[in-house]
Formats: sequence, C-alpha cells, structure tokens
Amino acid sequence: MARKFPTHTTLACMLVFAVALFSAGFHSSAAGAPTQHKDSANSKIVVPYAPTPQRLVDRMIEFAAVKKGDVVYDLGSGDGRIVIAAAKAGARAIGFELDRQLIKESRANIAKAGLGELAEIREQDLFTVDLSAASVVTMYLFPDVVLKLKPRLLQQLKPGARIVIHDNDLGDWKPDHKEWVDGRMFFFWTVPAKPR
Repeated sequence: MARKFPTHTTLACMLVFAVALFSAGFHSSAAGAPTQHKDSANSKIVVPYAPTPQRLVDRMIEFAAVKKGDVVYDLGSGDGRIVIAAAKAGARAIGFELDRQLIKESRANIAKAGLGELAEIREQDLFTVDLSAASVVTMYLFPDVVLKLKPRLLQQLKPGARIVIHDNDLGDWKPDHKEWVDGRMFFFWTVPAKPR
C-alpha cells in the first residue's frame, strides 16, 4: 500500500494551526495574570512584581490620610513607590520585599528622592513581619496571599489602623470604602476596636 504524504494545503493548515497555538501560549504567558510560585531554595512565596500606577498610589496615600507621625508598612514594596509617597507625606515608611533586584532599585529610588531618613526597604518575608507598629498598611498582592494575611492584620494592628489594598478585598470583612482610579480599584478598611 502506497504511503500518503500530506498535500501542500494540509501542510499549510498545520503550519497555521501551530503558529496560532504558539501565539496563544506566548500571549497568555506574556500578557496574562502572573502566576504565584514558591522559591524552591527557601519555600517562601514569591509574588511577581506588578507596579501600582502612580496616580493610584497618590490617591491611596491621600485617602488613608497619611501624615507625619504615621508608620506605613508596604507589604511587597516593589520599586518603593508607595514607600516614597508615604514618606513624602511625612510618615515613617517601611517596605518589605524579597526580590533583591527590586530592593536595590527601591533603595536607589529612596536615595534619589532624598528620603533616607523617613523611608527604608527591608528584605523580609511578609508572613514574618510584626505589623503591630504600623498605623497604615498597604499592599498589592495575589488574592490568596491577601486573605492569608487577614488574620495577622486583625490580630496585630491596633484599633484605628488603616489598611489600603490595590485590587483585592479581604473576603467577608467588608471595606469602609472602595474607589476606582483610572480603571483600577483600591479598598480601604479601619481596624475596629477589639472585643472586650
């Protein structure tokens, strides 16, 4: 029996299909939502960096009424833009980050802004941070990471502390305020008094 070879038309269709599959895979990985993974060396959760737009940063800081005397913790501080905005408002601002390249970049950004006395970046896992000194906590993290942090926020923050989160909420703990800025949303909470 003679072997049948694909026709030119069949080969062309197969090539178009392969290109379409490759293109779809490329776009989903390049433009889709980042995937959370664990660093196999230390089992810490690594969250890919996605910057909060500056206009949203400024509004988050403004709405939280950040001022001199506040201590702002930014969990997953990226390039330091929230830390810098909080320090410009007069607060003591501390960012927590694991990506060493981002730590280097954010420290350079703080130095360039001349805010070294008010702002700093610490290399530390978010789940080891003692939140009790913060009067304001900000973050832009994966939804499941935010929810895992919720018990720590409620247990460690003092009544009256403010929480501002870009893009994600805290499940059944309804926000006091939510607001759109240029197509992005932030959520705001005030920590309630603890039951007696």
